[in-house]
Amino acid sequence: MATEASFTVPSDEFPLGTVFEQLPDVSVELERIIPARDVVIPYFWVRGTAVDDVKEAFSEHPGVNKIQFIDSVEDEYLLRVEWAVDYDDVLTTLTETQVALIEALGTNEQWTFDIRGDTRGDLADFQSRCREMGIPITLTGLRALTPVETATEAALTDTQQEALVLAYDLGYFESPREVTMEEIGDELGITEQAVASRLRRGIKHILGSTLSDVSAPSR
Repeated sequence: MATEASFTVPSDEFPLGTVFEQLPDVSVELERIIPARDVVIPYFWVRGTAVDDVKEAFSEHPGVNKIQFIDSVEDEYLLRVEWAVDYDDVLTTLTETQVALIEALGTNEQWTFDIRGDTRGDLADFQSRCREMGIPITLTGLRALTPVETATEAALTDTQQEALVLAYDLGYFESPREVTMEEIGDELGITEQAVASRLRRGIKHILGSTLSDVSAPSR
């Protein structure tokens, strides 16, 4: 049975974690990808800073060959990274064990990864390989993949759905708002930047799934 898991690693145990040395308040989110040896240029977002040249905030790391700035929207920066394929880290372990990466979010405290394996054994192999390589992962969640009831649920990751439901229940979408992102973050045990990222990405996925079949009005 397909199984999903969540795990964390210390912030400095992933190549992009060097950014937190200079910008401790930012969050970093990888675009959803399936790692493979021939997929070495994924994209990622940096959020929560007004630094003009955010690329320069990343120190040299043996796991990274090159980082390139792509675009920015207010305090969000899209960058592209070329990984060093001979460097052993979480991504190479995912590649070796054929486990799919659903979501990866990094803060100054830790990196949180959501992954999916075709079987529970795939995830066990992944954990074993991490131990062999000395990667200090901490498993925080394990769940069987069950059929979703709606297209909206299918479009969201568990963390996005959790943040959206809590924000709705606490009155974040009311006018005026009855709760702040910081308070939502306190409830979830994550940073305000991480809350903003999950809400933004979740809303984007919901709109994408609900508007895809809606025709634009004729002008």
